[in-house]
Amino acid sequence: MKNLSPLRVLIFGYLAYTLVGWALLSLPWVQNTALSSLDTLFVATSAVSTTGLVTIDPGQSFNFLGELVILLLIQAGGIGYMTFGSFIIIATSHKMSRHRVAVTRKAFAFPDDFGPAHFIRNVVRFTLAVEALGVLLLWWAFSARDVDNPLWMALFHSVSAFCTAGFSLFPDSLERFAHDPFINLIIAGLSYAGAIGFIVMVDVWNQLAGRQQHLHFTSKIILKVTLGFSFAGTLLVYNMDPALKAMAAADGLLIAFFQVMTATTTVGFNTIPISHLAAPVLMVLYLLMVFGASPSGTGGGLKSTTLAALVGLVKSTLKRRDRVRLNKRPLAPDLLRQATASFVYYMAVLFAAVTVLLILEQAPLDVLLFEAISALGTVGLSTGITGDLSTLGKLLIVLLMFMGRVGILSFGIAISMQDETPEEENDQDLAL
Repeated sequence: MKNLSPLRVLIFGYLAYTLVGWALLSLPWVQNTALSSLDTLFVATSAVSTTGLVTIDPGQSFNFLGELVILLLIQAGGIGYMTFGSFIIIATSHKMSRHRVAVTRKAFAFPDDFGPAHFIRNVVRFTLAVEALGVLLLWWAFSARDVDNPLWMALFHSVSAFCTAGFSLFPDSLERFAHDPFINLIIAGLSYAGAIGFIVMVDVWNQLAGRQQHLHFTSKIILKVTLGFSFAGTLLVYNMDPALKAMAAADGLLIAFFQVMTATTTVGFNTIPISHLAAPVLMVLYLLMVFGASPSGTGGGLKSTTLAALVGLVKSTLKRRDRVRLNKRPLAPDLLRQATASFVYYMAVLFAAVTVLLILEQAPLDVLLFEAISALGTVGLSTGITGDLSTLGKLLIVLLMFMGRVGILSFGIAISMQDETPEEENDQDLAL
């Protein structure tokens, strides 16, 4: 392991998690009904990648032990490979090996001025605190709504929401709560807390504690893009879908907000069948799912900072500037190369995947495109065809989910390079 590059260690770690989860979910005494090896592999990969796409109903197919395995896989995949191990090492020896620090930086992609040990401590504490608060709120809400096993349901959905996994033990995701603002807002709060990323949370906490005067540049960009996606996306979805416009304004806006939130954070819950949404709405969701959440968070996608860097590149090119600027700050050339390469590589993988799916499956282009984007962005939204895919189609979605968890560019670098020798840029101050 010490002889592998940090990127390959990440891939090896997530692969190990997935294989262990697959083995555990294949045990007959964790299943309510006999499941195929492909279905258990699909669920294990979806849980570790925090995607939420499933070929079977987890709440009906697994007993408590099976659901517990899924929950642990979601937690492990959500906060990242090696995080708990690093936390224990820090707590006992107060130091991390140089190799572990390198892997941690690849896993979280935080700026150079963030100390890895202090960062990991805050990641674990913040995760446990937010999830515990989510459990208390959801426990009260589910109890008041006569949900069976309210404490377990609250724990499972709190972790699933914060880790942006989108796994639900309800057979209809969260459609039964479509008009329930309290549960919608709890789930949204947990999802945003996970997807905005630990960079922002650590940054905000340090500022509140008086350790620093200003938010980092990365945090400002993340918050700006996330708020822009949420506000503009909600208005667009609400106004472009006739069914939502026909509802009472409060109900329509709540459903529109939730679907924009679930695509932006890549959490994957839904309160309305995705197949019922109008075509223009799906176009909006395509964009949100492609870029998704933020770096060092639990969500997937190309990341909000990648979009910001690409927008800065386009604006500077149109204005014929010598240097690319974003919010009046110059961006390092290495960062721009990484953002551009990620986008191009993502589109190439997406094009190849959709082409193969069109050959394998008897489904329309828009449905298969939505499924592929959802898998690659670890979103978990679906128009309902996941369980009907062919064996090869399901295996392709498994690969896309795994690539999305590791990071599309990181995956490509790790499998194509013999030796990783990245160049450091002193003026790089935005994490991707």
